[in-house]
Amino acid sequence: MSAAGAAPGTLLDPGELLMATLQQKSYHAKAGEVERNWFVVDADGQTVGRLASRIAHILRGKHKPSFTPSLDTGDFVIVLNAEKVVFKGAKMEDKIYYRTTTRPGSMKRTTAQAMINTHPQRVLEEAVKGMLPKNTLGHQQLLKLRIFAGTSHPHAAQNPQPLVLENLGG
Repeated sequence: MSAAGAAPGTLLDPGELLMATLQQKSYHAKAGEVERNWFVVDADGQTVGRLASRIAHILRGKHKPSFTPSLDTGDFVIVLNAEKVVFKGAKMEDKIYYRTTTRPGSMKRTTAQAMINTHPQRVLEEAVKGMLPKNTLGHQQLLKLRIFAGTSHPHAAQNPQPLVLENLGG
């Protein structure tokens, strides 16, 4: 018997009583309520796509119970050893990064190996950028990503916590 249709003085099951008293409410985080943490990730030996997927998940804030799709609830991520990421198969030679200035004849093509040799942080940045929303919110979330080719970083004052990643297929 439901709580609304119960006659006065009628006993209800514990489950019916509980359901009669509960109200479901959606929670939407406010910009001032979001607590941001700093995480540090070692990219040494990690596969680019799998690592980028995990980083994008944290930048968006999907690991938090207060995740709100229309608000930047994500955390900061520091990536170290970006020059030591790996690609599966022959992608190191076959994968090509394109960039252009939109002027005629300005299309530049760079292989993944050449990109890692010249700009190692750009490989991971492009991979993570492709996994974030293509709007101002995605740009705002991408600004919380800090990538370094070596093992040192200038963000020690933020006390970053090590992000535990089991070997992501690398």
